[in-house]
Amino acid sequence: MTKTNTDFDINQFNIIEEPFFATQSNETSLYSAAYNSRLPVMIKGPTGCGKSRFVEHMAFKLGKPLITVSCNEDITASDLIGRFLLDSNGTRWIDGPLTLAARHGAICYLDEIVEARQDTMVVIHSLTDHRRELMLDKKGELIKAHKDFQLVISYNPGYQSLMKDLKQSTKQRFTGIDFNYASADLEASIVVKESGIDSNTAEKLVKLAQTTRNLVGHGLDEGASTRLLNYAGTLIKEGIDAKDACHMALICPITDDAEVRATMGGAIDAIFD
Repeated sequence: MTKTNTDFDINQFNIIEEPFFATQSNETSLYSAAYNSRLPVMIKGPTGCGKSRFVEHMAFKLGKPLITVSCNEDITASDLIGRFLLDSNGTRWIDGPLTLAARHGAICYLDEIVEARQDTMVVIHSLTDHRRELMLDKKGELIKAHKDFQLVISYNPGYQSLMKDLKQSTKQRFTGIDFNYASADLEASIVVKESGIDSNTAEKLVKLAQTTRNLVGHGLDEGASTRLLNYAGTLIKEGIDAKDACHMALICPITDDAEVRATMGGAIDAIFD
């Protein structure tokens, strides 16, 4: 006997508490307009600049459930769509996250989509044009997407390569919003809010982050993110010495190069002495 998970409760994916998000420009109005028209959205920006937090914030603001998939090179089409499983009662069909979102009317967020294989991503095409449908070949079912369904993807253009880039046939199915790190004043206020440290210390952390970002292409693939600044601030709030917190949160995670570490260490000394 074949069963399906029709009793699934989509409300478990509702965002209960409003995620903190500091608006930089008109990104919230742009996203809202796209959602109102059910247009798919592509969000591009560096690591730790707030892409995922933004999607969570918008899902909460719109009152829609959010199903997030962290993409990787091992993810298959079946991981997104679903598969048959055997149990003691027979064969049971389990919807994947993409199918659940399309069937029940959630926002489906594919985070770092370029990490997934290109052949896997082809399955999203029919959901991102006028058809708004998903064919479950193994099940012989055609799903017409729920009126509230929306597809959102994100990735970091700084890590793109010829082997890890989206095909134009995929890119041109999405609207796009560019993200970057916030201005110094706004980023410092974010660190204050997220970590609870004082504004003076937050400003120093942001200054240090800007120093690391200036080293991109000169020993660093990417500078310290706002997320890492929040980590450093949290450690400082816990009583860790500021320099030690910076070494732990801002140097160790982003480089193993001794010369670059020495340069960053010198910046820490200069800023926090």
